[in-house]
Amino acid sequence: MALREETEQETGTPPPTATLGVGMVGYAFMGAAHSQGWRTAGHVFDMPVRPVLAAICGRDRTAVEAAAARHGWAAAETDWRALIARDDVQLVDICTPGDSHAEIAIAALEAGKHVLCEKPLANTVAEAEAMAQAAERAAARGQVAIVGFNYRKVPALTHARAMIEEGRLGRLRHVRATYLQDWLVDPESPLTWRLERERAGSGALGDLGAHIVDLAQYLAGEPLVGVSAVSETFVRERPVPAGATAGLPGAADGTARGAVTVDDATLFTGRLASGALASFEATRMAAGRKNALRLEINGERGSIAFDLERLNELSFHDHTEPPTSAGFRRILVTEPQHPYLEAWWPPGHGLGYEHTFVHQARDVVRTIVEGRAPVPSFADGLQVQRVLAAVEESAAKNSVHTPVPF
Repeated sequence: MALREETEQETGTPPPTATLGVGMVGYAFMGAAHSQGWRTAGHVFDMPVRPVLAAICGRDRTAVEAAAARHGWAAAETDWRALIARDDVQLVDICTPGDSHAEIAIAALEAGKHVLCEKPLANTVAEAEAMAQAAERAAARGQVAIVGFNYRKVPALTHARAMIEEGRLGRLRHVRATYLQDWLVDPESPLTWRLERERAGSGALGDLGAHIVDLAQYLAGEPLVGVSAVSETFVRERPVPAGATAGLPGAADGTARGAVTVDDATLFTGRLASGALASFEATRMAAGRKNALRLEINGERGSIAFDLERLNELSFHDHTEPPTSAGFRRILVTEPQHPYLEAWWPPGHGLGYEHTFVHQARDVVRTIVEGRAPVPSFADGLQVQRVLAAVEESAAKNSVHTPVPF
């Protein structure tokens, strides 16, 4: 769709200045992170058009207006349909729970808007397929639909992808990926939407596993073609927050509890199309691990490892070197020649988690303006969704514990 041209009378600056009006649905954790990205990208990078924070949407009028004021949005809406209908919104950014992704994204695309949608793409394969089909139809009209796999935008991981594409590891043999958090270790942690299948689709699998499945396929440059999984819900009931207990036993005295209907942890193995083996672990019950995402890829010529807690670094081993000098060495990914870093600080001055959303905003804008194929696309999101569904199916089959004979 066409970008908006501001006139000198509207802005007081020489015309033309093209803008991209962004409307965002959702204002909690991801909404704050995306707001940071949109607000910052144009101040750091040489952007072909200027992102404008046109409107933010949420059901609670007081809360969404407070979020608009805090994060710099020009207007607030309480109905996502009204946000999509706004003339000053050319891109709809979806930061809601997964149960609403399909409806909002498809409506926005059919209304002629570009779309950025948080991961996982949907709660089911059927929803993701419908979204991918809508994106394909919209692409023929010049619209862009992108999935928010923000960890692709870590400079070190983008650089790792380039090294693997260059053949620095040779033929791949192993991929190991873990994503560990501990915010649910306490059995008295309250029930939230992330623990309800109807809202979230799955638990640690969709919340964390989606990231490492996408990263494994992105770095390897090939899809997973088979999986075998186990999963567990360690705490099956949790306290229901005050104000959400009507009709539940214990509501009157504040002791109401609700069922956890998603996984706390999922482990699975897989095989990539080339035959390389992969292993994955996603859990929100790993005591002491706050946001520990780690990947290692081994090939015939070397290995690359990444740890999100040291996100400005890669560990690289060149197996073609003589064994007397070979070994893992640190690559500090802060040089201006590294991905995204030409616009940031002098070498050695590291970036952080929030910068991935700035890079995401930059890439979305450039994709729209330059007419490039969207990456990661809704088709990429659908592929991840199919892997997640296969993992769930396998875990369900493996839920019956057969004693191992000794």
